[in-house]
Amino acid sequence: MSSTLPSDADAPPFDASWFEQVGAGVDDDGKALLQAAVQWVRQPLRETRASTGEPLDAHCASVARILAQMHTDAATRASALLAVLPDEAQTDKRKNPLLKTFGPEVAALVQGTRSLLRLGRIAGQSRDDSADRQDQKEMQRKMLLAMAADLRIVLLRLASRLQSLRWHAESRTPCPAEFARETMELYAPLANRLGIWQIKWEMEDLAFRFLQPDTYKAIARQLEERRVERETFIADVVAELETMLADAHIAAAVSGRPKHIYSIWNKMRIKNLPFDKLYDLRALRVIVEDERDCFAALALVHARWTPVSDEFDDYISRPKPNGYRSLHTVVADERGRTFEIQIRTHEMHVFAEYGMAAHWRYKEAGAQGGTQRAAGDYDRKIAWMRQLLSWGGETAPQPALAPEPAREAPADRIYVMTPQARVIELPQGATPVDFAYYLHTDLGHRCRGARVDGLMVPLLTRLQTGQTVEIVAAKSGGPSRDWLNPQLGYLASPRSRAKVRAWFNAIELQERISNGQAMVEKELQRLGRTAINLEQLAQQLGFARADDLYVAVAKDEFSLRQIDQVLKSPASTPEGAAGGEQVFVPVQANVARAEGSGVLVMGVDSLLTQLARCCRPAPPDSIAGFVTRGRGVSVHRRDCPSFATLAARQPERVIDVDWGDTGDEVYPVDIVIHAQQSANLLRDLSDVFGRLRLNVIGVNTHSRRSLAHMVFTVEVRNGEQISRALTALNELSGVTAVRQ
Repeated sequence: MSSTLPSDADAPPFDASWFEQVGAGVDDDGKALLQAAVQWVRQPLRETRASTGEPLDAHCASVARILAQMHTDAATRASALLAVLPDEAQTDKRKNPLLKTFGPEVAALVQGTRSLLRLGRIAGQSRDDSADRQDQKEMQRKMLLAMAADLRIVLLRLASRLQSLRWHAESRTPCPAEFARETMELYAPLANRLGIWQIKWEMEDLAFRFLQPDTYKAIARQLEERRVERETFIADVVAELETMLADAHIAAAVSGRPKHIYSIWNKMRIKNLPFDKLYDLRALRVIVEDERDCFAALALVHARWTPVSDEFDDYISRPKPNGYRSLHTVVADERGRTFEIQIRTHEMHVFAEYGMAAHWRYKEAGAQGGTQRAAGDYDRKIAWMRQLLSWGGETAPQPALAPEPAREAPADRIYVMTPQARVIELPQGATPVDFAYYLHTDLGHRCRGARVDGLMVPLLTRLQTGQTVEIVAAKSGGPSRDWLNPQLGYLASPRSRAKVRAWFNAIELQERISNGQAMVEKELQRLGRTAINLEQLAQQLGFARADDLYVAVAKDEFSLRQIDQVLKSPASTPEGAAGGEQVFVPVQANVARAEGSGVLVMGVDSLLTQLARCCRPAPPDSIAGFVTRGRGVSVHRRDCPSFATLAARQPERVIDVDWGDTGDEVYPVDIVIHAQQSANLLRDLSDVFGRLRLNVIGVNTHSRRSLAHMVFTVEVRNGEQISRALTALNELSGVTAVRQ
């Protein structure tokens, strides 16, 4: 690359003055790179305009100037010029002229910036109301960061948006409300999270000016001084404070900035304060070596300026719940002008900026304050980006600006869009099938194809952040069993797999019901009883519904010979004396003790009773009885779903029962346990049952993804034994839930 400027270097906007500003702080190779970028774009951008109406060459020149003020590297500044050109990258990267001329680093930055511009255009064309919700705005922010594997791309996008706002203000061209609103909801919070304050406050002020011009002008008139005067005041105070601290031999870094108009309005609105009650229109920050210097600096401040009562907070002695520590005080000078000073150590500052008490968390988290914890690749990128920005002001050699965090901790989430620009968060490696199931279960079942960025792709395709996905679905149908094969890779989301399994479980259930019904009907045909009511037969056999009977028969859990026994039982014949309407004759004076169960049946002479297997009642459970045909009284817990179904269908069969003197009777109960799978889990559970002298008569267990689900059937005498067992099991290590 040539080290001399092109012959038309003095032509605006890429004149010598511009090049001096943009080339500041970079070496000769960096300046040569900028010269080559100017030569590349000067002619194509001449007399072309952006969608806002701004000349493209002036736009990219100003963006590069903003990036230079932020101390970015030469590759980032050069990419600001090249990114506005049409996308020349082809499928074969060897045909990409940018790659050949400027190398892979600049080509990657340009391509990433173009992807973000495409995202902005798609979102701007959205007509989906759901894309405007706050959670969708947060998704768009995450997607914007996720698309930028190298976070310098985010800086390019933020600088471009800021320049567009400046152009609207300087040219007095009306700014679309949606453009300003998107800035306020998406780009300003993102700049805030990255700690790029100079971009954040200017974006907010300009967007606020366009959205609420009358309010903006009213606040501007209320300010006693113009922004330049306020900044001059801050500079004077900073200089004086630095001198005071130096004279006291306190090593400190002092910085300050005035409160901008949007922040003033926001504080007045949130705290319902009049303008004259705002004490932090001007703010300074003092960073010292240790806590002793914090309080020494505070003493100097209060000795020099007059403290404002009730406006001092000692967050060092009494940290905020999120761990934030600092001294906050408000003081006034001789003319009564108030300003806020924050004093903290370097360690406190790092924690406030990068830890869970980072400024964006307790400013944006609302009622949750700063209690949210930084987690995941998203937060690591933000912290890394803030460190990257801080390197710009150091004299030491800057580290390489390659996307190291992305290599150290690959993102575990991707963000794709619907055709309506709704952002969907999916696990890394997700396919169009996962996307379809996320939108709607039925859409996932009917998914037959997908278009990604307008092109048909196989359902096995791994989606990438920033892509637009459209599902091609059949009118009816279901999933393929191949989707559950992990080797084929159709599904990456456990949520999608669960929905596919649920589909096939439902199909299998229907098949079992159909097969069981055929077996029952065949048996009834053999017995010559085809006219019998199958629902009533199921209830006589102890099932709530006929479908439950069919499933039990199909799974070989119920013998068809029991049907013959019930049909031959005298109790199954119609009650001739009562005309088939009365099930039993109530005799209020009689109380019979059911044999073998310790249950008293109220109002009936001795009846056969049995404890229902569906709910396994045991003393002192509240119980009720249901008179079956041929099997006596079935005793249920009153909250048993099966009993509720039976009682709703045939309330005349419900009978009052109660526990009598149970003596040494034992009752089987089911105890359901959820626990983390471990080698000693079964031994620990057995020790508990042995210590409590509980006899285990049945165990059913299965595991999935290191989680164990177990059902133990144990014999107990009363509810006290159950309570002791549940308490002891809950205390075991690894056990997450225990219930009866």
